[in-house]
Amino acid sequence: AEEEAPLEVTAAQKTVSSPQEARNISATVLRITFPAGNVEVPAGTSVILGRDPAESLVAAAFAGSESVSRRHAVITVDDAGRATIRDDNSTNGTFVNGDRLLPGIEVRLVDGDTVRLAADLTGDVVIPRQEPDAARLN
Repeated sequence: AEEEAPLEVTAAQKTVSSPQEARNISATVLRITFPAGNVEVPAGTSVILGRDPAESLVAAAFAGSESVSRRHAVITVDDAGRATIRDDNSTNGTFVNGDRLLPGIEVRLVDGDTVRLAADLTGDVVIPRQEPDAARLN
């Protein structure tokens, strides 16, 4: 049997961190409770909020809300568990605690905040408090 040559490493594979470069990622998971479903964002990830299933993994939470843009906003939770939201040039706006966000500007989210997409889709932000990791206090 003829042996196959090893595959070339692509540029995309080179940018993925290897197990030896383990990141310290918080166990924090942000949750926003919307009427049609919850949106959960683990630390170290981003989630697009919007109606378009091709753009947003959580589009089902906004189905039937025509005022929500196909790609409305982006929520990011960094490795340390700090959460932000950014309006993605939505038609009808993104609001945090009643204040409209400027498109493209990230705004910090904290536990207890209220996020509103367009005029009528409101969700409550829950970010569980994590105990400080002793390894990070050095």
